Amino acid sequence: MKLAIIGAGAVGRSVVELAGEYGHEVVAVADSASAAVDPDGMDAAAVLERKATEGTVGDDDPADALAAEYDALVEATPTTLGDAEPGFSHVTAALERDRHAVLANKGPVAERFRELRALADDSEGDVRFEATVGGAIPAVSTVEDVEPGHVTAVRGVLNGTANFILTRMAAEGLDYEHVLAEAQDLGVAEADPSFDVEGTDAALKCVILSNVLSFGAADDPADAREFTLADADIEGIRDVPGSALQLAAEDGQTVRLIGEATGETVRVAPRLVPENGTLAVSGTQNIVQIETSHAGRLNISGRGAGGPETASAVLGDVGRLE
Repeated sequence: MKLAIIGAGAVGRSVVELAGEYGHEVVAVADSASAAVDPDGMDAAAVLERKATEGTVGDDDPADALAAEYDALVEATPTTLGDAEPGFSHVTAALERDRHAVLANKGPVAERFRELRALADDSEGDVRFEATVGGAIPAVSTVEDVEPGHVTAVRGVLNGTANFILTRMAAEGLDYEHVLAEAQDLGVAEADPSFDVEGTDAALKCVILSNVLSFGAADDPADAREFTLADADIEGIRDVPGSALQLAAEDGQTVRLIGEATGETVRVAPRLVPENGTLAVSGTQNIVQIETSHAGRLNISGRGAGGPETASAVLGDVGRLE
């Protein structure tokens, strides 16, 4: 497939770099200030080198990438909340041209899911968004394969930064602020870690999963409940004391930030889990548990973030569209 990639952060750059390995051709790349367009296919190395040295991907306007002749648009701009712009407009532009759209950007799927579905229903193109939940972990496609009507809940550890902090607090008996500073020094946590430690990132992923469950199980999409971040019950990890983890360990337990999605609720909060249990993944690992009516509990774990990991989910979605 011919791809246009909007967004040249870690994920977008990784898609540029890896697309050829998956048998796809990049014909356009855009960042916030520039674009490079070549209908005969981009030189990936040259685009990435220019981005690294000059801070731009090319000499064209970003709008030129949206207007290029592509089969699938990869939306990899940063997640924005509320109106989910500009990502939502980028996807709209693709679908209105009967092109496919593959999202790494959570905003349109978490905040405007019903509109996104309606646009896709009116288009010859389709929308895929595996990369919005759990990086390389195939959470969305597994729910779809099982069929949403046969899934009763999805839960798990869905943020690597929060999980790293809780793991270190438990292992070393350290307090939150100390471990947060360590995580920032290592590049595991952002300078402003609010999105991760307050549970927003995990909640967005659970909102997306709840939308998949709700709309997938409905006989008529008009009857499906749409979820947004405003519907999520969220508690982060800032107020988890080191003493709570020590007490939990004495009882063979530990604390993890657990998100849970059903077709009716979205919840994210620190929870006690068995110290050697499935949900007690360590470091930046993520895990998704899918509770099913007939297949029991399915567990999928792996890297929940990272450029190449998330790009692999994007390119897996592109492959499903062929």
